[in-house]
Amino acid sequence: MVFIPRRRRLLQGALAASVAPVLAFPARAAAPWPQKAVRLVVGFPPGSSPDALARTVADPLAQALGQPVIVENKVGAAGTIGVNAVAKATDGHTIGLTGNGPLTTAKALNPATPYDVAHDLRPISLVASSPFVLAGSTDMPATDLRGLLAHARAQGDRLSYGSVGPGSGSHLAMELLKTLTGIQAVHVPFPGFPQVATALMGKQIDLSFMIPSIAAPQAKNGRLRMYGVSTAAPFAAFAEVPPIQPALGAGKAFDVASWNAVFGPAGMPQPVAQRLSDEIARILKAPDMRQRLFDQGWQALGTAPDALARKIVDDTAMWGDVIRRTGARSE
Repeated sequence: MVFIPRRRRLLQGALAASVAPVLAFPARAAAPWPQKAVRLVVGFPPGSSPDALARTVADPLAQALGQPVIVENKVGAAGTIGVNAVAKATDGHTIGLTGNGPLTTAKALNPATPYDVAHDLRPISLVASSPFVLAGSTDMPATDLRGLLAHARAQGDRLSYGSVGPGSGSHLAMELLKTLTGIQAVHVPFPGFPQVATALMGKQIDLSFMIPSIAAPQAKNGRLRMYGVSTAAPFAAFAEVPPIQPALGAGKAFDVASWNAVFGPAGMPQPVAQRLSDEIARILKAPDMRQRLFDQGWQALGTAPDALARKIVDDTAMWGDVIRRTGARSE
């Protein structure tokens, strides 16, 4: 248990309250919605995974709502600027889409983060999820995951691993793996996954947790190896790559995913949040949409608000423990 039980119950209660009806807004909840264009804020740059997902969902969502859905990039501070813009929105027509970091690790990495997820945001829907892939340089002598872990333990701190920055998912996933396995690879941060891939293929680093869309093409070309996926279950897009967890032994849980979610400000009426959740779920059930995301390395989801609330609580607990033990801080 990462949080003491009382603290965990408080966080769960706060998030549960955020998906309960907001009695302070009866008139707005009863009014037809939306009455104008919906602003979909993304805290990451154009071309990023959250941006691509937002733009993929925006057009069918606009058709369902009968109003334009305009994607707006508010970039900076590892996505938290965009999330804060949604938390502070009062126009009744602003929602956001973000990767999991700003919802689960931002406060632990930077106590000055200007919003509180449990009190300032309303969960709407998990949109899509993907594992990280544990990738290695072709100089690594091991050809399977157990062999890789044995080799890494024998090397002590002579191995290195790349990430997309302190506190990122790729950083924390490796720190969790180090804790569970006893390996001691040294962290080397990079600006983005393309730079990580270049360093890995150039033998400048030995390992990295990478996103599948970057790792898979290079593995297919024989320029790096994929040793395992970070989720407990196999990932359909890479069925030949085994989950990491079974190689760790009994009692060691390793189930890590990169996910994106839609959320609104806490003052959003519950009926509005539920309608958005229902429409997003319907959009993501369409076979062509599921295939489109699958081809990008994502599993389409589309969940109820309370499912997203639970996911935020669980991942906040898991990563909070890793952050405290490693002393990780955002840049």
